[in-house]
Amino acid sequence: MDWLSQIKKFIGKEFKLSPSPFMAWLSPVVLKAEKGSLEFEYIVRSEWLNPIGNLHGGVIAAIIDDTIGATMFTFNEDNFHITLNNSIDYLSIAKNGDKIIASTKVIKKGRQFVLAECELWNEKKTRLIAKGTSNLFKTSVNTK
Repeated sequence: MDWLSQIKKFIGKEFKLSPSPFMAWLSPVVLKAEKGSLEFEYIVRSEWLNPIGNLHGGVIAAIIDDTIGATMFTFNEDNFHITLNNSIDYLSIAKNGDKIIASTKVIKKGRQFVLAECELWNEKKTRLIAKGTSNLFKTSVNTK
């Protein structure tokens, strides 16, 4: 499947084609899609908050991990990639109802290993909420 073309069809809309039930639950809206980079918009929901009303760090990590994972589909390869590790810096907060932007790019892509990053911004991209990097491994599991 030409994943990149399919993702581009969802620009401005919620992405509903993901094979990931978790991504469906996160409900991202596609803003941009290019080979090796994606930009998704999310609306912070009440079930994503920590006890003091801020976007939970675990949800931030999940958004970063899931968006980077989706970025691997932009290469139109037939194999899934799995996360080997995540490193995340938490820099600011988001509140219920806030729109946040996850922007990814692949730093280095080898035959089996990938280094990618994701920045999580407020809606106007004036405040960096978190930044994460991931190492991924290309599996033998087929996407078809």
